[in-house]
Amino acid sequence: MSQHRETLASRLGFIFLSAGCAIGLGNVWRFPYITGKYGGALFVLIYLVFLVILGLPIMVMEFSIGRASRQNIGKAFKTLEPAGTKWHWYGPGAIAGNYILMMFYTTVTGWLLAYCFASGGGSFNGLDAAGVETYFNQLLANPLRQILWMVLAVILGFSVTGLGLRGGVEKITKIMMSCLLVLIVILAVHSVLIPGGGEGVKFYLLPDFSKVTESGFGEVIFAAMGQAFFTLSLGIGAMEIFGSYIDKKQSLTGESIRIIVLDTFVAIMSGLIIFPACFAYNVNPGAGPQLLFVTMPNIFNHMAGSRIWGTLFFIFMSFAALSTLIAVFENIISYWMDVHGWSRTKACLINAVIIAVLSLPCVFGFNFWAGFKPFGAGTGVLDLEDFIVSSTLLPLGSLVFLLFCCSKKGWGWNNFISEADIGEGIKFPAKTRFYITWILPLIVLVIFVKGYFDTFSKLF
Repeated sequence: MSQHRETLASRLGFIFLSAGCAIGLGNVWRFPYITGKYGGALFVLIYLVFLVILGLPIMVMEFSIGRASRQNIGKAFKTLEPAGTKWHWYGPGAIAGNYILMMFYTTVTGWLLAYCFASGGGSFNGLDAAGVETYFNQLLANPLRQILWMVLAVILGFSVTGLGLRGGVEKITKIMMSCLLVLIVILAVHSVLIPGGGEGVKFYLLPDFSKVTESGFGEVIFAAMGQAFFTLSLGIGAMEIFGSYIDKKQSLTGESIRIIVLDTFVAIMSGLIIFPACFAYNVNPGAGPQLLFVTMPNIFNHMAGSRIWGTLFFIFMSFAALSTLIAVFENIISYWMDVHGWSRTKACLINAVIIAVLSLPCVFGFNFWAGFKPFGAGTGVLDLEDFIVSSTLLPLGSLVFLLFCCSKKGWGWNNFISEADIGEGIKFPAKTRFYITWILPLIVLVIFVKGYFDTFSKLF
């Protein structure tokens, strides 16, 4: 075991770092949209149930494996597995997942940074909806501009991780997350108070049973299950690393609940920014990149003080994206430090170059390689990379964590529970053993199969 393991300075640092990793684009560009589509508050309730029965146990497992092994995911399984077993084979796979996630996350973070400057500089002033869409399409069509912003995102992320765990990652994430939480409240209050915004709040939060029956209860359940599963970035060791940096003063179930509460707060507040504004100005709140990069600037143009509100919104979004970037970069460089003995500086410099190069296919997917449509019309390199991470590595990785913590041939239930329960706070409910050993893996498997079915059934 490495004696010189760095640790986080504070409990708040751990909670903000883990929440920062979980809080990302999905909270803003997917959650509000599917909530509105599937029945408002009713959907939120179903989603919360799945967060607790699906996300929470796997999160506690990642943290437990991290804290017990005091290792990055690359060595954690090897440290804890019974002699002669091969669980550690997943370590490099999990790290590969972190790299693939960064192959497109850096590009989208670059777009957000570009929009911060464009919004602050008044580039959207006076543009109508078509004008804003043209602006976004021109950004996508210009590989050089995208590369410059993507490289800036990579440099910002690695500059923070290069400053060290406490002095960089923890300190700066605390500042960014504090600003993010303040910004989201200011933006949501402003949006709710717009004349005509009340209708949007009703649409978003009043339970609407007709939408549930219209879509079919099964579809609503799957949408809630998928969102609860993907929002927490579980399965590739992105959470496990922060478990390895914390002390044993607090039980891990209590800490995981706090992180999930923060993640959910940001997701729900995002909807309070988007829906009242969309309803007030009669704009359709779609999902995906269009929502952030076309719909939102268009909405801010209607507002008094549009430059201020637009810039604040994109600063908030950049913080959400950068907090994920920093968390995943930390996971990647700690792998090279733990497994290969590199210094932090060397790991940062080399990986900054590797990730910038790996991010190029995503950039080129919108211009030079726009003809590549892996899943049919309207899809590109970004969709393929997202599919590999979200629909393949996250569910299969979560399955590995589940089986490792529940199986006698793995780390085992008793070891997992005793680690999770060390410290003050809520203990892991031991009565859930049957559910977590036999039923939860099946649910994760169903999510995996459905992800593949939904993607490929559209092609035929």
